[in-house]
Amino acid sequence: MNNATCLVLVVAMAMALSVVATAAPPKISCGEVTTTLAPCFEYVLGGGKVPVNCCDGVKSLYKAANTSANRRSVCICLKSVTGSASPVTLKNAKSLPGKCGVSLPFEITPAIDCNK
Repeated sequence: MNNATCLVLVVAMAMALSVVATAAPPKISCGEVTTTLAPCFEYVLGGGKVPVNCCDGVKSLYKAANTSANRRSVCICLKSVTGSASPVTLKNAKSLPGKCGVSLPFEITPAIDCNK
């Protein structure tokens, strides 16, 4: 699994918002998701303490996903990498929202429906 895949997975945990499909084009790209969550990479791969700048990225992305199109875009980006993540990496990524004080109504998994 490459670094970009891990970072995108981290974002998925932060962006598991109520995703509703709309006709509006997505505003948040996978590149933006990856860049925003780059500080989380070390934690997602190895565990330990979550860096403060990682949580800053998680919270920033959560706030940026303020429309249905943005939430769907982030969800699709994150969903695309969950299938290739190891169980440990996926577990660490799923723990990020809670460790960063972000409450999500569900988890991003390979089976998530980003249209809901």
